[in-house]
Amino acid sequence: MSSLRWLSPLSPVDAFPSPDQALVEPNGLLAAGGDLSPERLLAAYSRGIFPWFEEGQPILWWSPDPRAVLWLDALHISRSLRRSIAKRGFTFRVDTAFKRVVAACAEPRRYGGGTWITAEMAEAYGQLHEQGFAHSFETWVGDTLVGGLYGVTVGRLFFGESMFTRATDASKVALAHAAQFLRSKGIDLVDCQVASAHTVTLGAIDMPRKQFLQQVTERCRPPLFPQFWR
Repeated sequence: MSSLRWLSPLSPVDAFPSPDQALVEPNGLLAAGGDLSPERLLAAYSRGIFPWFEEGQPILWWSPDPRAVLWLDALHISRSLRRSIAKRGFTFRVDTAFKRVVAACAEPRRYGGGTWITAEMAEAYGQLHEQGFAHSFETWVGDTLVGGLYGVTVGRLFFGESMFTRATDASKVALAHAAQFLRSKGIDLVDCQVASAHTVTLGAIDMPRKQFLQQVTERCRPPLFPQFWR
């Protein structure tokens, strides 16, 4: 039977157990503790593992089965979204307001509940951004940020973290442009972690963890090189 591994902040950054040792319930919980240093985060992502926890909890590390992914060639762009792209006056930017995108993603949602993007998480991903591994894709109307998403690029795989919108279709517009941008950089697969009704409408599918980890191995081979897109 699988059991939860506890990590110390002094543990080697790659001291994660194999993802196939993750718990079945809750699905994918693999380890707890450690820290959110850039080195540990990159070690986690390059093994198909990501952090997710709420304020007051220890750092929790996950690798669920199945894994939700989006092949960018299969991104579904509806007719209404095409109209929004063409007629709403949106513009698209990359990495010009990373901290603002993260802060917007951390705001309470209409359906209530807290946020998993704690101050500690925001700081950690800010460090990854400064090192060229975390990126934001942004939708603007004039000088107003109205939507966007952020995530981590490791090799040829983009690990999506969160998205937000303050105008109809603004986050979807950001994703549509991000897909085109990422494909131009040789990246055609996005990790969505766990499927939601929203990501499924965009074309996300469930992939068995074993198959996903094969993709990670092929696309995220060390050494890991940053990508500065600003």
